[in-house]
Amino acid sequence: MTDKDKFFKEDEWRLKIFDSLSFPTLIMDLNKVIIGYNKVFLEKFGYKREAIGKTCHEYFFGNKNFCSIKSCPLPSILSEKKSKPILVKVDYNGREAWEDRDYSPILDENGDVVFFRVSIHDVTQLKVLERELRETKNFLEKMIQGSTSSIIAADTKGHVILMNKAAEDLIGYTQKQFAEKYTAEDLYPSGVAKGIMKKLRSKKYGGKGKLTNTKIDLINAKGEKIPGEIAAAIIYEGGKEVATMAIYNDQRKKIAVERKLLETQKQLTRSEKMASIGQLAAGVAHEINNPLTGILFYANMLLESRDEDDPICEDLKFVIEDVNRCKEIVKDLLTYSRQTNPAKHFIQLNTLVENSMSFIRDQKLFGNVKREKILSDSEMLVNVDKNQLYQVIINLVMNAGDAMEGKGILTLHTYRDKARGETYLEISDTGRGISENDLPNIFDPFFTTKALGKGTGLGLSTAYGIIKENGGSIAVKETSSKGTTFLIKLPLYSYSDKGINGNDTENPI
Repeated sequence: MTDKDKFFKEDEWRLKIFDSLSFPTLIMDLNKVIIGYNKVFLEKFGYKREAIGKTCHEYFFGNKNFCSIKSCPLPSILSEKKSKPILVKVDYNGREAWEDRDYSPILDENGDVVFFRVSIHDVTQLKVLERELRETKNFLEKMIQGSTSSIIAADTKGHVILMNKAAEDLIGYTQKQFAEKYTAEDLYPSGVAKGIMKKLRSKKYGGKGKLTNTKIDLINAKGEKIPGEIAAAIIYEGGKEVATMAIYNDQRKKIAVERKLLETQKQLTRSEKMASIGQLAAGVAHEINNPLTGILFYANMLLESRDEDDPICEDLKFVIEDVNRCKEIVKDLLTYSRQTNPAKHFIQLNTLVENSMSFIRDQKLFGNVKREKILSDSEMLVNVDKNQLYQVIINLVMNAGDAMEGKGILTLHTYRDKARGETYLEISDTGRGISENDLPNIFDPFFTTKALGKGTGLGLSTAYGIIKENGGSIAVKETSSKGTTFLIKLPLYSYSDKGINGNDTENPI
């Protein structure tokens, strides 16, 4: 009796059970020869009975040689008498498919393996779904990691479960380093995280579970506050909160650009205002100057024609004094409205500073003021109208003296940045400082904080125009109740520059 006859000699009900199995199933003898299959196998694959009598490696793989011991599950099933599944990739007429083949032993009454059963489960759809999910996961991961925005997700206890590369660079920690020491609450200043969650659970900020773009600060590894904008959401499963995620955009560059744009707009407005007022000032100065000269001339004649004890002499002296003050104002107006190009020469910055200080005549203003000069030993050659620069430096020094009210420390500091091609002059005082409200207006023409009759408000606006005409810039570097520092920047030149030699400079260092 053959093995086949031996297997199928049992009652008909056994065959019915075999055919009722929901998966295609084969029966093989110990020599790996197929001796039977069920109806589902036939319906599924459309195979005929020529499968019977063939070995599994011939039928499944078209190979006359036995499979290697490592790849064949039958030897281990024979020895262990346990089932063993194997995932196999197959090709059915050009169609890729995946099968989960479950090899099981069939034992006799003595517990010995007499046959092998192979059930074939088509898992192609599952494998396709797995591949699609894997591809989707990889795509999402690449998208998240490739985002220029910082993306962070945390569970309900605040443990960070996702932090993309942009977030790691921004915070200064890797996801692993941060998760080992901190929670999401530590990303923000104290109390901010709770405020975010409160907004997320409200309907006022984009709908429940959502927070639209909101300005907020993050704290990096150095403890620095990073201004930015956050969009966040709560992740739900079945209506239950399971996680939160946030997209954070660093606003430092945007703020810097906006600040620069605002400063540029202010400078443009100031330049336009100065140009308009300059034209007006020039016309007014010339119109006023002639009658003032006449008044001064006739007042002096009257004074000279009177006896010294004549009561009118004192009044005439007041007239002459007021006229001279008006002429000084007119002089400032003419200086402010200057429209000629500066007469530039090459000169050392330190020489400008030294000469300017020697021109200051009002020593009473600096009676109890200590003067400190921190002058760099480096070559600091500038190409400027020296007389104009003398005027600027003297004006700033006199303003510093007024701010200190005759006592304090006046510091003049020069230095350079060769890489940037710039020279710098800082003039610092220990006076009362400039108020926050006055600071934006100090370079505006006719703006002054001095008492009535003490100043025209043209000094700093004139200085601003002179420095600009000479290719530089002037600004308040810092100010507080402890004093103020003005910073003047001018282009740096060197002897190697074209057209410059030792004879072109004044007192080179």
